[in-house]
Amino acid sequence: MTAPREPSLPPHWFQILLTLADSERHGLGIMQDVLDRTGGRMRLWPGMLYRNLRRLQDEGLIGDSRRSGPVEPGSPRYFHITPAGRRLCAAEARRLEAFVEAARAKKLLGRT
Repeated sequence: MTAPREPSLPPHWFQILLTLADSERHGLGIMQDVLDRTGGRMRLWPGMLYRNLRRLQDEGLIGDSRRSGPVEPGSPRYFHITPAGRRLCAAEARRLEAFVEAARAKKLLGRT
């Protein structure tokens, strides 16, 4: 009998949640953080980003951080990770870590 597997996240969901793990951000901040962290290998275009932010909100993984004061048209919306989003992001990081450990065991990667 095999151990139950943790569900995997789409890579862009993982990167969005990872961005929000230490601070709330607006859309442009999320796009730039993912672009920087992935060395340009993952680019979240605005349409894709906001569609997925809405889905992550619908799943209860992120929330919309309401800023104090009146919201002006065109002002940025800030997002934060929820406890459920943090748990799922950590589970995905553990899942990915297991793959890296397997690659190290096969001598594909060195220890750093």
